[in-house]
Amino acid sequence: MSKEVRIDSLLRLSQVLELIPVSKSCWWAGCANGRFPKPYKLSPGVTVWVASDIYRLIDDLEHEDGDE
Repeated sequence: MSKEVRIDSLLRLSQVLELIPVSKSCWWAGCANGRFPKPYKLSPGVTVWVASDIYRLIDDLEHEDGDE
């Protein structure tokens, strides 16, 4: 992501996938099974994630990689 994202920002799926490079189907499956943060529906066509949840996930994933 080119700009710094505030920790309290709301991110759309395209922004999340810039930070966590997985496919859309993988992302949605991870949300469904609890591996990835839950989304929030703002309206029928708008789904977002809280930036702090995404950064926490990134930190957790980096620690997982370091444990191997």
